Amino acid sequence: MKRSKSCLAILLGLWMSTAAFGATESKEAERLRNATFVINEVMQTPENGIPMDLLNRAVCVGIVPSEKKGAFIVGGQFGRGALVCRKGGNGPWWAPSMFTLGGASYGLQIGGQSTDIVFIVMNTGGVRKLLASEVKLGADASVAAGPVGRKAEAATDVLLHSEILSYSRSRGLFAGVSLSGAVIRQDDEANRRLYGRYYTPEQILIDAEVNPPDAAKPLDSILTRFSPHGGAPFVTSTAAK
Repeated sequence: MKRSKSCLAILLGLWMSTAAFGATESKEAERLRNATFVINEVMQTPENGIPMDLLNRAVCVGIVPSEKKGAFIVGGQFGRGALVCRKGGNGPWWAPSMFTLGGASYGLQIGGQSTDIVFIVMNTGGVRKLLASEVKLGADASVAAGPVGRKAEAATDVLLHSEILSYSRSRGLFAGVSLSGAVIRQDDEANRRLYGRYYTPEQILIDAEVNPPDAAKPLDSILTRFSPHGGAPFVTSTAAK
């Protein structure tokens, strides 16, 4: 309880110091703030969170905070999220890129419930596949339900060799869930509003051409708290092929 209050105080302090967001940034700032809360709450209980050894191996983390009931499935879309990577794959947590998560079958499964989605990307290949304007998980990029707990030793080789491991949190229960069939699309307009001009997801996540905006600093800070070091250097696009 004390640790949770301490984390909350730190986050509130960071938000108060960066409270002067422009009106055009409000939706993106809110999305990043909610993503920060999700990661903080999930990782507060290690026995029920993402295994630390897996989080430390991850190069990126994607978070789709829950939206209001009935807000799911608008044109096949049921969530808006943020993907944040370690700078260079193994450096500090860096600038986020916005995306949407959709897919009719999965949307119907969780529609009407308050559900958070979290996924971790384990290698450069997985990141590069997510940079496409549209990617279908399970077809264009391998994805599996992630293991939960302090250690990932019980995970199968299939889990450990997947490009993406995914989780959901609904009604307080955090568990691995397969996002196979879901579709990720780049939210270019949200990125344009967040950064004040257009940057490609590759420029943001792989090339690290932009610094983290103020709205992203609390999310970077909470990820650093739980996993200050890790990942693996991004390989060049030629080597990734």
